[in-house]
Amino acid sequence: MQQNSIARAVAAVAHVTQASEQPSLRTMRRRNDGGDSNAELRTALKQLGEAFTEFKKTNDERLEKLGKGEADPLLEGKLKALDTKLGELEAFKKNTEENLKKKNRPGRDASADDETVAEHKSAFDGYLRKGREDGLRELEQKALNLGTGEDGGFGVPEELDRSIIELERDLSIMRTLANVIQVGSEEYKRLVNIGGGGSGWVGETDARPETSTPKLAQIAPFFGEIYANPAITQKALDDIFFDVEGWLAQELSWTFDEEEGDAFVVGDGTKKPKGFLAYPNSAVTDKAGSRPFGTLQFVTSGAAAALSNPDRLIDLVHSLKRGYRKNAVWLGNGLTLAALRKLKDSEGNYLWRPGLEAGAPSMLLGYRYEEDEAMPDIAADSIPLAFGDFKRGYTIADVRGTRVLRDPFTNKPYVHFYTTKRVGGGVMDSKAIKLLKIAA
Repeated sequence: MQQNSIARAVAAVAHVTQASEQPSLRTMRRRNDGGDSNAELRTALKQLGEAFTEFKKTNDERLEKLGKGEADPLLEGKLKALDTKLGELEAFKKNTEENLKKKNRPGRDASADDETVAEHKSAFDGYLRKGREDGLRELEQKALNLGTGEDGGFGVPEELDRSIIELERDLSIMRTLANVIQVGSEEYKRLVNIGGGGSGWVGETDARPETSTPKLAQIAPFFGEIYANPAITQKALDDIFFDVEGWLAQELSWTFDEEEGDAFVVGDGTKKPKGFLAYPNSAVTDKAGSRPFGTLQFVTSGAAAALSNPDRLIDLVHSLKRGYRKNAVWLGNGLTLAALRKLKDSEGNYLWRPGLEAGAPSMLLGYRYEEDEAMPDIAADSIPLAFGDFKRGYTIADVRGTRVLRDPFTNKPYVHFYTTKRVGGGVMDSKAIKLLKIAA
């Protein structure tokens, strides 16, 4: 009997593994440029619902055995496989929906400046391929309508500069959540009203004495310069069918995304953006009013080294003022999500729900969960989970103008493209983001 049950469990794990290799998931591993995306999306939604049903059933069996003091490695393995499958299906669903949006997006209208921009783009392509600089400086100034420094290198054409930002936006979760602006220099500052204004009740004929004035604070992102130095052979550049701008944009987007993604979450603010987790934090609530501006509030998990109390997640949601909750999202890494998927409320309902309709995101306690691997893992005294309105809470400031310096001499036969850009980031509203700290 025991051998039969073990055999069934092994078969179930094998079934989950095989299911994760169905055509729709294999499609996820390539660019979804063709085929019937709508049909693939419907298939993914169906599989997502089936996988979640199986996940709940398996987790319930696991919890029942644990309650009897019986650990079952096979059930743990099956649950882990199902969790992986849920993640893959969610990613495929999201990518397919994004591709469908892009296909339906209206094209850009031509403008009077298109001829100048195209001329600059063509000249820049010549610079990348052959190092030709004839007239490029003048075209750059005309096309970008801004002054250029004499520190070497050339400004990236507007179209390529846009593609770098858009590719980063696809890759970096913080860029999709935060307030992203473009500024002309690192002198950008912002005034914030931190309260302190006075008022009072009076009768019809009572005097109206002067009240205290609201306090304004000046805040600014922390800026730094990020660079990359990708290399390619001159032979590849000589190939007229090779899309050198597309290659450069792709290389830069991945390189910059990894560095920036970490900085927006945990960066220390020294020659780089300051991540929201690098700001001071405190258990003092907004209502208490004694937490300094720029200090984020945390709620403890209720366990010294675990995230297992659903009530603390509810406390975290309601620690955020109602006005911020309207656009709030969860932010944590994949391992934290795996732990959250197993949590149930006091009535036995799972806190996490997959989005089983097109366009509907997966939800935790009614709010979207976004994965960011820059977030810490669950461990004693760590902060693995954040919740808030990041668009109001955090600002990313891109200084206009990505610069490229072509270097064909340092590492022959390779041509290097030393590329720099300046970017800043920082918390603008410390009441808009709340943290969950692993502590008893």
